[in-house]
Amino acid sequence: MKNDLLHELEARGFINQCSNMDGLTDALNNGNITAYLGSDPTADSLHVGHLVPVMMMRWLQKFGHRPLMLVGGATGRIGDPSGRDTGRPMMTEEILSKNIAGLKKSYSKFLKFGRGKSDAIIVDNYDWMKNYGHIDFLAEFGTDFTVPRMLSMESVKRRLENGMTFLEFNYMTFQAVDFLTLYKKYGCVLQLCGADQWGNAVMGIELIRKKLGKEAFVLSTSLITDAAGNKIGKSAGNAVWVNEDKLSPYEYWQYFRNTPDELVEKFLKIFTEIPINEINKLAKLRGAELNEAKRILANAATTIAHGADAAENAERAAAALFSGGNADNAPSVEIKMAAPMGIVDFLVAIGMFASKSDARRMVEQGGIQINGEKITDWHTTIAPRPEIMVQRGKKTFLRVIVK
Repeated sequence: MKNDLLHELEARGFINQCSNMDGLTDALNNGNITAYLGSDPTADSLHVGHLVPVMMMRWLQKFGHRPLMLVGGATGRIGDPSGRDTGRPMMTEEILSKNIAGLKKSYSKFLKFGRGKSDAIIVDNYDWMKNYGHIDFLAEFGTDFTVPRMLSMESVKRRLENGMTFLEFNYMTFQAVDFLTLYKKYGCVLQLCGADQWGNAVMGIELIRKKLGKEAFVLSTSLITDAAGNKIGKSAGNAVWVNEDKLSPYEYWQYFRNTPDELVEKFLKIFTEIPINEINKLAKLRGAELNEAKRILANAATTIAHGADAAENAERAAAALFSGGNADNAPSVEIKMAAPMGIVDFLVAIGMFASKSDARRMVEQGGIQINGEKITDWHTTIAPRPEIMVQRGKKTFLRVIVK
């Protein structure tokens, strides 16, 4: 790579695909640029699956470029067909507003906002899309998109087999208009996206070329998967939330502490800012020594999302939990629990076990007590209450605070 930022991103494994690497290299070498990353408000928090392009944007800001974070108040009303087999449920205005506020809170954990040249800003595409009537939109952009081109997109091909709606079919045109609008208003020349958004994103650079005769760029990242190879996300049912009102810093720390051995190096490069030469040393650790790399990963990732104090408290609680003790000095963890939860899911959610199979095995062996009562049936459900005392074995205690 002939650019320091791109060299850093490539070394860390961020780069999956670029629409024009030579052109983007020239643009970055000629001065600071503005880049945007969009997320539809389908939930009131980002999750770890979103963080690969967010961390890439964080690096972009560290190198002096300006992040432009877009929340899809308009596209969120349509539903992105990418990577989905069914349509997205429609959301009320109240839910949309709540989710947009949550996304802004998430972004502020990773980026510096303000009025400086490289300070991030947040925009909502509903602010411009709401001004288009249907006839107005078709008159201005209808001839810029061809049906064969739209049908060639993988996201469209997949959904056509399951009854893609006309509503969803419009999604890529909205995203393309977003890029055009941001190019004209903010001089935004780069869109960052996950690999599953590639088709939608390149429609934007094509529209900019048609309307303005200008060159813009798309840089995509690979998707993060869990140990089973499943995409990490809300729809996949395995989301690890960023905002602390949805997932405690302790649980966030535990997620990274329990990273599978084969993903430790990758996660260190993507979710931390530890220098590459130090990561290369950590990646050489094997066996029990690899736990030290996982501890460093958990602390570094949690520090970025929740602050150094939260990371330190999480590590201290984990150490107390697994070194034994008594109920009086038990560490505590907070979780959201609005309804009864199966004992196995509960034990995994509070971070006491890394997998459901381990939790179930311990329950069946009689090694778990809830509020002093031994649980041996893994079908048992735990009712929500303000505080739940969990005991594992003879000397391991955890106080669960239910929110």
